[in-house]
Amino acid sequence: MTVEAVVYAAGGVTTYDDIDAAKAAAGTTWVRLFDPTPDELEHVASVYGLHPLTVEDVQKDIRPKVEEFDDHTFVLVKAARLASGDTSFRGELLTNPIGLFLGEDWLVTYATDDCAAVERTWRFVRTEDDRVLQRGPDFTAYRIVDAVVDDYFGALDDVEDRLEYVEDTVLDETEADVLTEINDARRELLALRKLLWPTRDAIGVLSRGDPPQVRAETEKYYRDVYDHLVQQVDLVETYRDLAAGARDIYLNTLSMSTNEVMKKLTVVATIVLPLTLVVGVFGMNFADTPWNMPELAWPYGYPAVMIGMGLVSLILLWYFRRESWL
Repeated sequence: MTVEAVVYAAGGVTTYDDIDAAKAAAGTTWVRLFDPTPDELEHVASVYGLHPLTVEDVQKDIRPKVEEFDDHTFVLVKAARLASGDTSFRGELLTNPIGLFLGEDWLVTYATDDCAAVERTWRFVRTEDDRVLQRGPDFTAYRIVDAVVDDYFGALDDVEDRLEYVEDTVLDETEADVLTEINDARRELLALRKLLWPTRDAIGVLSRGDPPQVRAETEKYYRDVYDHLVQQVDLVETYRDLAAGARDIYLNTLSMSTNEVMKKLTVVATIVLPLTLVVGVFGMNFADTPWNMPELAWPYGYPAVMIGMGLVSLILLWYFRRESWL
């Protein structure tokens, strides 16, 4: 549980233990909440006038969005990573909500898990990076959002690697593992699609500069993030088409393999059928009647039947090969 506050300006960075004093200090105030207690969260919400519904939203698994209020703007995005384990699917997409409350000269961030995007930006501020100190809280919020969106490319790269493996093996193998890879990729892409579309819409609001807390000079940075999201959405749709095509190829390959097996079994059955007829006829050993088969008493009957059966088999094999059935 962590509640940290810094106030930064072009002259440097000051750390505060008291968030009330941090808000009143001159400069840009950033209050960072990491898995706070209910009392800590309530106190921060009271000091900065955060709407109760937004405080509730950051603690639930809801869609990314942007909401505007009189004195601040609420931005909800989700950090995402692929994970696997005993309690999760292979490559399951795990998300962590990040809430950003953007005021005129202050920023409050909320996360329930250790978030690399927030940590990197926090480190930039604490090390007095001029790229952050000379700009307002809207630029700091941009750095966090940009880092979150850039991490989505890692998940897309993993899906791309999986699809490349599928494309290399789907024509040669019909094992169940190939279908499992395809289903894993389709599940990841569905989860990414459900994440990227609302995130793109939310960042689109910021890129247009609709909230008054987003300065005109910062809009271009949010537009860059929006462009990344458009690219990612396009990649997801492309990969979904590739995954669907790979699944169709797999099913067609499996069907062709089954047809080949059935063809061979049919050929075997066709060859065996006349042989079965021959041995069935000569198996009727009726004796001491005027209607019995005279060949039964022929001393060369058995070898003649075997030679005849062999000739029938060879003729059928020759015919099947001529018709390209074998």
